[in-house]
Amino acid sequence: LRRRLESELEDIRGAGTWKSERVIASRQGPHLRLAGGGAGIINFCANNYLGLSSHPEVIRAAVEALEKFGAGLSSVRFICGTQSIHKDLEEKIARFHQREDAILYASCFDANAGIFEALLTPEDAVLSDELNHASIIDGIRLCKANKYRYKHMDMQDLEAKLKEAQKHRLRLVATDGAFSMDGDIAPLREICQLAQKYDALVFIDECHATGFLGPNGRGTDELLGVMDKVTIINSTLGKALGGAAGGYTTGPKPLIDLLRQRSRPYLFSNSLPPAVVGCASKALDLLMESNAIAQSMAAKTQRFRSKMMAAGFTISGKDHPICPVMLGDARLASVMAEDMLNRGIYVIGFSYPVVPKGKARIRVQISAVHSDEDIDRCVEAFTEVGRKHGALS
Repeated sequence: LRRRLESELEDIRGAGTWKSERVIASRQGPHLRLAGGGAGIINFCANNYLGLSSHPEVIRAAVEALEKFGAGLSSVRFICGTQSIHKDLEEKIARFHQREDAILYASCFDANAGIFEALLTPEDAVLSDELNHASIIDGIRLCKANKYRYKHMDMQDLEAKLKEAQKHRLRLVATDGAFSMDGDIAPLREICQLAQKYDALVFIDECHATGFLGPNGRGTDELLGVMDKVTIINSTLGKALGGAAGGYTTGPKPLIDLLRQRSRPYLFSNSLPPAVVGCASKALDLLMESNAIAQSMAAKTQRFRSKMMAAGFTISGKDHPICPVMLGDARLASVMAEDMLNRGIYVIGFSYPVVPKGKARIRVQISAVHSDEDIDRCVEAFTEVGRKHGALS
């Protein structure tokens, strides 16, 4: 076994797709200190879209919850793991998304693992975008529904699959709201129109949208004006909403009630620690009090995208703070990311199997707490490194 594993690991290194883990010795934020002495590093690879993971009010709320409710529940929700703060947060999530009810999970990966198996039977069908997040794909694999995969954001192919799926009892279209690798946004208006035409339900994963897309940060359904047409939303508390951990499903109350009875990740996982609940609850309070933080993202995202494209880079997606710098070659993405760190810019190269072969990139993520100077320094470093390694002429 050891020889086989070492050979497989060496193949990964040889392909240039080895994923190193850099150790951060400070709080998450726009500026970091890395273990081993790296200080003053500008961070452009976190999902900390709103900068709330180090917000003083969010941290204070976590400390207060920890002191009042303890470190953890040592139990699952239905035995003795439900506290008042869990119920309060679920109510707040439902109110934020303008849905009937919500249920908390340890992560959105768990939420995606738990919903399809509980909801769909062999009589039903699920239609999934081919570039959906791994957790959606894994969740769908666990269920016994008939599975259809449509081409990425291709509405003609989705319609063809919906026609084919008419023989099944219930049809569920599943898509990311914003796709994490490419920064593109699902055409929800068209998806909802097709769902209405073919009597289907719509499910969206909003992990890379909740908190900052839409006029009030409610996500892609708010951004595209279809909040009343999307049936189920899964999202995370571990990105824009405080950055700690946790996920949730929100939607019709009977669905949430069913998940409490049958969703295996919910039934067999410890309840969220009180400090995590406190963080997320305060993050939602800040968002519902003012949309200023959410609105600050657009100008900063546009600044980075326009300057990078002017420099000659290809940036995937549109108007999303996920800004993939497309390079194609896995080794090039890896060495450029390493060289960027030497210039004080923390970014990560993405390659197969995280993205398809031949589509390696460095994924840059803009945060509301980045300054214009931070963004300009990042562009300057990319330009220098790109020229050095032949990515720019």
